[in-house]
Amino acid sequence: MAFRRRKSYPVFSQEFVIHNHADIGLFFVVCILIGLMFEVTAKTAFLFILPQYNSSIQSLDGEIVYYHYGVKDLVTVLFYVIIAIILHAIVQEYILDKINRRLHLSKVKQSKFNESGQLAAFHFASMFWCLYVAVTEGYLSNPKTLWESYPHVYLPFQVKFFYLCQLAYWLHALPELYFQKVKKEEIPRHLQYILLYLLHIAGAYLLNLTRLGLILLLLQSVAEFLFHIARLFYFTDENNQKLFNAWAVVFVITRLFTLTLSVLTIGFGLARAEVHPFNPDKGNFNTLLFRMFVLLMMCGSQTWMMWRFIHFQLRRWRECCKEQAAKKRAAAAALAKQQTKVLKRESGYHENGIVKAENGSTPRPKKIKSP
Repeated sequence: MAFRRRKSYPVFSQEFVIHNHADIGLFFVVCILIGLMFEVTAKTAFLFILPQYNSSIQSLDGEIVYYHYGVKDLVTVLFYVIIAIILHAIVQEYILDKINRRLHLSKVKQSKFNESGQLAAFHFASMFWCLYVAVTEGYLSNPKTLWESYPHVYLPFQVKFFYLCQLAYWLHALPELYFQKVKKEEIPRHLQYILLYLLHIAGAYLLNLTRLGLILLLLQSVAEFLFHIARLFYFTDENNQKLFNAWAVVFVITRLFTLTLSVLTIGFGLARAEVHPFNPDKGNFNTLLFRMFVLLMMCGSQTWMMWRFIHFQLRRWRECCKEQAAKKRAAAAALAKQQTKVLKRESGYHENGIVKAENGSTPRPKKIKSP
């Protein structure tokens, strides 16, 4: 896999690093894969690629392998951060850049188009991955599994791998702010949603609320995917705003479902579950203080998102009102100008006290016959 390189840049310049970060990441990934071929380095290479802390549990169907979290997960997350950087470069190089050349967008719109294109691709994949895991694990068919048998210390492979990839993606977004040369005034907005995602995903993973977190991520991915698709269509045609109306409805429904499911699971389900003593070593955080803290964090984040949503809708409504008022003034001015032209054509017009015809010539004076 080769990425285009600007030959005019020096070998060790800053521009070389920015435009070749994907090549460096690809080289690192190839080195890890080569390490699998040798017995001496295979154990270290597997530490990067596969989830760690697996244990076998006997069941009626035989041995089932489950996983729990630990410090070694950071190494695995680092490897998939590099994978995410490579995939980011592939989507940018072979999809978004080709579309940008055809649309001829301005630099500001091009930056927003690239951002929405990357996030739309990610949320599309995340949405179907969440749905697949939730269906196969039975979280949707039996909602009681969200709080029953808490703490959910032992995770199936696909659940743990999903959380590691989610953490890797949002961690990769931090260096991408530098690689993509994001403007300084745009960095706080990017950091806000990146840190919010990291906080919620890492919180669900470390506090053993992975089942609830998986369903909430599914709801969030649906709303975010629709929003970024609406932005992409808006950049291609500014009159195409119907998808924003659909997103607004889905966004409000998503916030209501998120709050309802959080209160149902944490406020009622975990409160009525069998409460064991507080024991972080065994992954049990089911105390009143813990439940209040999690609910407060969820309600605070959802309230902040709703406030941002209302602010966005009000700004959009003002812009629409200004555009309609400008169109009405332009139409009224055009109509008045047209009526003025019609009156001039019918009766002519005066210039310096002399009546002139439509072509601007002075009418000939009538000759008076002498008596």
